[in-house]
Amino acid sequence: MQRISIAPGYEISRVIRGGWQLAGGHGAIDEEMAIEDMVAFADAGITTFDCADIYTGVEDLIGRFRLRYRDLQGQAALDRIRVHTKFVPDLGVLPTITKAYVEGVIDTSRKRLAMERLDLVQFHWWDYEMPAWLDTLGWLKELQQDGRIDKISATNFDSDHVTAILDGGIPLTSLQLQYSLLDRRPEKRMVDLAARHDFALFCYGTVAGGFLSDRWLGKAEPEHPLENRSLTKYKLIIDDLGGWDLFQSLLSTLRKVADRHATDIATIASAAMLRRPGVTAVIVGARNRDHLASNLAIADVVLSDADLAEVEAAMAGARELEGDVYTLERDRTGRHGSIMKYNLNKGE
Repeated sequence: MQRISIAPGYEISRVIRGGWQLAGGHGAIDEEMAIEDMVAFADAGITTFDCADIYTGVEDLIGRFRLRYRDLQGQAALDRIRVHTKFVPDLGVLPTITKAYVEGVIDTSRKRLAMERLDLVQFHWWDYEMPAWLDTLGWLKELQQDGRIDKISATNFDSDHVTAILDGGIPLTSLQLQYSLLDRRPEKRMVDLAARHDFALFCYGTVAGGFLSDRWLGKAEPEHPLENRSLTKYKLIIDDLGGWDLFQSLLSTLRKVADRHATDIATIASAAMLRRPGVTAVIVGARNRDHLASNLAIADVVLSDADLAEVEAAMAGARELEGDVYTLERDRTGRHGSIMKYNLNKGE
């Protein structure tokens, strides 16, 4: 597995194991099996795990995994494990958020993850009209200074607000954002901003909730309701780009590229993103270890310039998605924003 340093003394795997599929909504979870799966991923070299305070039960699972991994492999092996969580205050809290609230949620994450100091906290803020987002980052910085947080990062902030964060004297280690063959909004401004200010880009959605896979090649366009919220979310992106026929053309091209590399469409879709300028890592969801081999292959596939050119040609007729990073999703009355859940951080 390829590894990369994103700060002095801070190294991650370039494929990050996403945890949202362990939070419910994707089928029942066997907790003991989930922990064993995490051990298998770590042993294979995928040593970075992504979670969030709003992913129900996932921080607890990763905390139990960390203790299990220390017992199995020793402290030196545990020290290679990185856990990236998110701080996502509820929409209803934003007008009255306090430092005490921030401390409480961060301390809950520390307890769940069995960590004295959180490796990396990715801050999300639902509504820019609620002005305390910069104050909240200041409180996170204070928690960093007293040793409860190592790295401060953000998720789903747009270019203007990332600039304001940096101008406010809060350097970001990374930004987690939706960035895929289907969603190129980060290329408008954010990729350049990350290069100029030296923060990493962690991409989620690289397989579009499962749409960028062999499962959907040659299939008829699905009708609503879809089986989960992830598919609903990314189907809206497909619609905005130009529809199902365009999407099928992309899948056909990805299948041809995958044939040349003896792999599958999902692996090619994520591997292509690792080749994009500024992309540090891709976050790939996994409910179990069934896809471990293909997840490992993401970093091993060597795509040629001709492979990538074919993929770009398949997207030549696509429409440009509106706005900057996460602009569509921030409109709570719009098609993209109305499917979000905004008050999930109930703590324990």
